[in-house]
Amino acid sequence: MKKILLLCAAGMSTSMVVKKMRESAEQKGLDIHIEAHGVETIQDYLSEYDLFLLGPQIRFKKDELQKLADEVNKKVEVIDMMDYGMMKGEKILNDALTLLD
Repeated sequence: MKKILLLCAAGMSTSMVVKKMRESAEQKGLDIHIEAHGVETIQDYLSEYDLFLLGPQIRFKKDELQKLADEVNKKVEVIDMMDYGMMKGEKILNDALTLLD
């Protein structure tokens, strides 16, 4: 099972994106665990998740977070602002799956 963690500042819109991503994964029959947590918790989840996606509002933290993730050979990527704003869960999931390959 792949595990994806979305990191955000406040969390409301990100949890809606997670819901849409989960719905898309379920429709595709994929075994993927997706959650969202505040960006300050990344240290707690580095070894647990395969991919970390940042909400566009915290994209400025990407380099700092990628350095932490590099220590455990994980990727950090920023969710496309338009996809995030339009809650395109399927598109965001597909992009994440490409990053995991």
